[in-house]
Amino acid sequence: MDGERGGRNLFGDFVKNCRKELRLTLRSFCLEVGFDPGNFSKIERGILSPPKDHETLEKWAKALKIMEEPEKFQQFLDLAAIGKGRIPEDVISDRKLAQALPLIFRTIRGDKIIDEQFEKLKKQIREALSGH
Repeated sequence: MDGERGGRNLFGDFVKNCRKELRLTLRSFCLEVGFDPGNFSKIERGILSPPKDHETLEKWAKALKIMEEPEKFQQFLDLAAIGKGRIPEDVISDRKLAQALPLIFRTIRGDKIIDEQFEKLKKQIREALSGH
């Protein structure tokens, strides 16, 4: 299904949980953000992918009070990118992180990597996180 990966609907589950934490019904949330309740329900269930445009995502994040928590907002954006089958833009635009992605993918898949590759990956992640 579009928007669903490996039987899991990460973005849809995330926004649904945020909406329910605020005790917003699907219809009241959609009325607030000007979005069709039927389509939003499909997004929450993983039938449709998250929206592509950043403006809509920001509007939803504000209504869900996610903008107030930077880590939660970043998670929201990351899950939206993943839900669209994309690597988050800030990751792919960072040259060092982008170069580390193939090794990260192999590691996640459980492919055998040699110690030298693992050490290089750790170094690249540390450098990226420290901003060097």
